[in-house]
Amino acid sequence: MSNRAKSLATVAALTLLCSGAAVAAENGSGAFLKKAVRGDIAETKVGELVQQKSENADVKSFGQMLVTDHGQHLTEVSNLAKSMNVQVPTQPDRKQREVYDKLSKLSGKAFDQQFVADMVEDHKKDIAEYKKEAASGDAEVAALAKKTLPVLQKHLETAEALEKEVGQK
Repeated sequence: MSNRAKSLATVAALTLLCSGAAVAAENGSGAFLKKAVRGDIAETKVGELVQQKSENADVKSFGQMLVTDHGQHLTEVSNLAKSMNVQVPTQPDRKQREVYDKLSKLSGKAFDQQFVADMVEDHKKDIAEYKKEAASGDAEVAALAKKTLPVLQKHLETAEALEKEVGQK
């Protein structure tokens, strides 16, 4: 085999390996990263909406916590996704947009009640997904999931306390 043929064979093999890794990243841990990015985008947008719609200082404070924490996490998870050749989404998913739209039509106590109810439900699901990823995902993704769990737990506890404060929907 000529040197040129060997070089072409090597390039072809590397291309297959890299594309295989990209496909793997788009599945398991890659899919988790995409979902995490969408979640962070949605949480920051809702947190910003809280600043406009809520009349409750504690709810507004929680909204700001979401903006800060999910904004920081968005940077981390986006950087990790890019390093794994996972295409990073730029918008929340359809369901997340529907939640935002529903909340944007409310105000005052009705807004607060719906918002905290949504955050309790959302963070329970997030915690379950992050625990699963922490136990079985790619090593770097699992480490990020483990690091994020205490923050998500704090958000859930805050949302549950606020649910008691503003009354359940």
